[in-house]
Amino acid sequence: MVDRTSGVPAFRQVAADLREKIAAGQYAPGDQLPSERELVDVYSVSRPTVRDAVDVLRREGLVIAEHGRGVFVRPPASIQRIARSRLSKEARAKNRGAFLADAAARGFAPSSSVTVRFERADARAAKHLAIDEGAEVTVRDRVMRADGLVVQLAVSRLPRELTRDTAIEQVDTGSGGTYARLEDAGHELGSFVEHVGARMPNPVEASQLQLADGVPVMTVTRVAYGTDGRPLEMNDMVLAADRYELSYEWPAD
Repeated sequence: MVDRTSGVPAFRQVAADLREKIAAGQYAPGDQLPSERELVDVYSVSRPTVRDAVDVLRREGLVIAEHGRGVFVRPPASIQRIARSRLSKEARAKNRGAFLADAAARGFAPSSSVTVRFERADARAAKHLAIDEGAEVTVRDRVMRADGLVVQLAVSRLPRELTRDTAIEQVDTGSGGTYARLEDAGHELGSFVEHVGARMPNPVEASQLQLADGVPVMTVTRVAYGTDGRPLEMNDMVLAADRYELSYEWPAD
């Protein structure tokens, strides 16, 4: 029940009570909150009031709303992204790509959805991939999840001349992923360069990552080069800043 004489809006009272229950562990990470109808009965308020209360918690980053399923307490997802051997030949040979390696290190269940399309290279892609502007590129667009929570968006672009008639143009690239297929085609990987930044998300990114208001994203643009110095792939990654730690390690010599 809410106190109608307190002067505090009903939706804020409902949000405060739910917040306290989450903090106390009554609703644990990953738990589903009672349905909208149940909350209406519990607090004797209208559906719009319940929706406003849940929206407060969503904007605070405490809950996530999944269409058709309900509202869930956001699970803690702290991912340490270690830039050391995540892209080594040994890791690729074991089918332990970068995101899978992060999952193994932090104990979360990884999953992703992939779409493949083709487009013409804009000026930025042409520069990073050392191709002509307007040249055809293969685009692999991935939404990556940790324990079901979207934590990273990644869009890879590769010159179409390198991917034509290979599994890189399929959703499932097979064991070892895109890099293994490039090497199968004779393009041995030689090095990687990453450019790291930070900014506020655009509306699509904020929605996909279900970010609380005011939470920024980290951006990583990785370019993979062949042993001959030719750029093979440009991968633009957008990471939820409240769920990632970037760790870098290199030898002193």
